[in-house]
Amino acid sequence: MSARLGCVVRSLRSRRGLSALTLALTILAASPLLAVRTLKDELGNPVVVPDHPHRIVCLIPSVVDDVYALGAGEDVIAVSDFTRYPAAARGKPSIGLPLSPSLEMIVALHPDLVLGSADLNRPETARQLSRLGIAAFMVNPHGLSGVYRSLLSLGLALNREAAAHALVEQLKAQERSVRERAAQRPQVRVFLPVWYDPIVTIGGRSFLSELIETAGAVSITDSIAQEWPQISLEVVMAHQPDALVLIKDGKVTFHDLENRPGWDTLPAVRNRRVYYLDDRAEFPSPIAFQALEDFEKQLNP
Repeated sequence: MSARLGCVVRSLRSRRGLSALTLALTILAASPLLAVRTLKDELGNPVVVPDHPHRIVCLIPSVVDDVYALGAGEDVIAVSDFTRYPAAARGKPSIGLPLSPSLEMIVALHPDLVLGSADLNRPETARQLSRLGIAAFMVNPHGLSGVYRSLLSLGLALNREAAAHALVEQLKAQERSVRERAAQRPQVRVFLPVWYDPIVTIGGRSFLSELIETAGAVSITDSIAQEWPQISLEVVMAHQPDALVLIKDGKVTFHDLENRPGWDTLPAVRNRRVYYLDDRAEFPSPIAFQALEDFEKQLNP
């Protein structure tokens, strides 16, 4: 019993003739209850969430973008390291790295809801928060369909279902528009090097592979099951991609590749045919659709 509630009870008990019903009603009025709901997050875990959360901590940058896109940005009290989108979130306090957030900082912030993702947050983090009495709701977006599903899940958790459905319809319309434009031209075969020594690239399960395909190109490594496979230069040369795709301002530059032995034999390098995806494409959230639009425009100048 809280100190405030205890004082109320002692005061009321000192008054003779007060009915039990009156006592009970007065106690309830002095200690307002927080309305809650029990939902299942995208990992299948039951989570007791408040009806109207107003102190939200986000454990991963993509979820920050989701929450702001749903109109709940003012309720975010802390984010994780590497949060860049939207710009309004950059000034929020950070609770540390997505893989190892500071539980002490989170507890000290007194959040009524913590939101994370299975992409970069460890399941143990959610379990630890739950043991501390803090609601931790996790999403698990994979591909564009996963982005839509997670937005609807978060819309439910934040009690913003109408906003979530409207946003998903808007993003689906963007996807359809991009696909319709892409269908009007030949498909470009591309190769995206994440790193060059050893060569690491994107496989068919990568979110980047789906964005590239949606925009009207196809990654030459999309048949590889792993998300981030390691391959040889001989494999790249055997596929003879029409063009390269690089992450703008990323770790690999065109200058890096054209000056490495063997790469200069690729027609895409000799012809200096390269397209750029910016870092917004790395977030499975609404901001990725802006990167998708920009990439499609490069393919269809």
